[in-house]
Amino acid sequence: MQLYNTLSAEERSKMIDEAGKQRLTISFYAYAQIENPQDFRDALFLAWNPLDVLGRIYVANEGINAQLSVPADNFYEFKDSIEVYPFMQNIRLNIAVEHDDHSFLKLTIKVRDKIVADGINDPEFNPSNIGVHLKAAEFNKLLEDPNTIVVDMRNHYESEIGHFVGAITPDVDTFRESLPIIEQELSEHKQDKNLLMYCTGGIRCEKASAYMKYKGFKNVYQLEGGIIEYTRQVKAEGLESKFIGKNFVFDHRLGERITDDIIAQCHQCGAPCDNHTNCANEGCHLLFIQCDSCKEKMQNTCSAECLEIIQLPEAEQRKLRSGIMNGNKIFKKGKSDKLVYKAPAKTQVLAKAPIDEAKKVAIPKVRRVKIGKATHYFPKASIGRFRLLQGEVNVGDTVLISGPTTGEQEVQISELYVNDQPATVATAPAEISVKTGFRIRLSDKLFKLENVD
Repeated sequence: MQLYNTLSAEERSKMIDEAGKQRLTISFYAYAQIENPQDFRDALFLAWNPLDVLGRIYVANEGINAQLSVPADNFYEFKDSIEVYPFMQNIRLNIAVEHDDHSFLKLTIKVRDKIVADGINDPEFNPSNIGVHLKAAEFNKLLEDPNTIVVDMRNHYESEIGHFVGAITPDVDTFRESLPIIEQELSEHKQDKNLLMYCTGGIRCEKASAYMKYKGFKNVYQLEGGIIEYTRQVKAEGLESKFIGKNFVFDHRLGERITDDIIAQCHQCGAPCDNHTNCANEGCHLLFIQCDSCKEKMQNTCSAECLEIIQLPEAEQRKLRSGIMNGNKIFKKGKSDKLVYKAPAKTQVLAKAPIDEAKKVAIPKVRRVKIGKATHYFPKASIGRFRLLQGEVNVGDTVLISGPTTGEQEVQISELYVNDQPATVATAPAEISVKTGFRIRLSDKLFKLENVD
């Protein structure tokens, strides 16, 4: 019985290319009491390995924290595999902003003491007493309140390439470092300010908001679903993105672009840049920001020393790094003294990045209004049936059919059937059928597209 990954990253990458299937990059978390994390871990591996799920997953007595990718064709089987556990039924799955089939190349599931290392050992701390969750529109509104303090709960190398305008961005390497620092820095405002927090997908804010409430903060709020869900809602609702730059992600992409603003610099030459790289020296692997010019000149290394080392025969390189964890003992992520340029003291837009049309997160010129959900499909005829839950649709209207596997497909209604009878208008509640030109899925949602003034 196989319980661990047996393929190299190179072998897996080749298999992904040969399969030619689109993969979805997904993140999710759940706090729950898991009595035997090891058994839970093994059960997940046995369920996910046949589905070609790849990723980095941590499980502990307190729950699960997962970043992974799965073939789009296997999405529903994957969803079924997690919903056998009551605490993961109807769980929010954050789908990545940008598409990349190679975001993960191994399936690694580890048992940890905690799913988020927080450094909290106080038995009186109640992690379930969390702050108020805010959706994107609510978050934007509270940002405008002069009595609001917004805090980035991520590490400095994450916030350096992108953050919310006006956010406090702690200069820390780990989450556990940030909690006491933030509490101390904001100690004078425990009663009179709104404390607004955010992170990548929401998991760190769950702990942070509970911790700040435990420490006496009165008005504590957190961004529901983190930056990933915020970006989805901004796009869906035609909102202004108050987050600028890139969102750092913990997979091979190292970042997904949210806006075209570049607010960071190459750590070696100072040119506007927000692309992270890992030093090519196996004894270093420093994570730092490097522009294309320096990448070519320095051969993907962070310093003259590392550039010299990678020219040596592999046997000599191994000898130099034997028994030495340079990445842990000498270098810090983006703080090495080998790097000349650091993050600007004040947020500045240094340049604009060209956005890849295939990956961009654009603010739509129309507003999506959810009006229904799929109830049946007819593959051969390419007809979809939907339950109209609110509003109305007419022949000639443009609707959006959206789902994890379907993606986002716009359809102009040329023929409309209401309760199986031809019609020109449908008013909720009703069962409607429309020609789609493709097969819909039962998890698809129906949106009406309306012009934004």
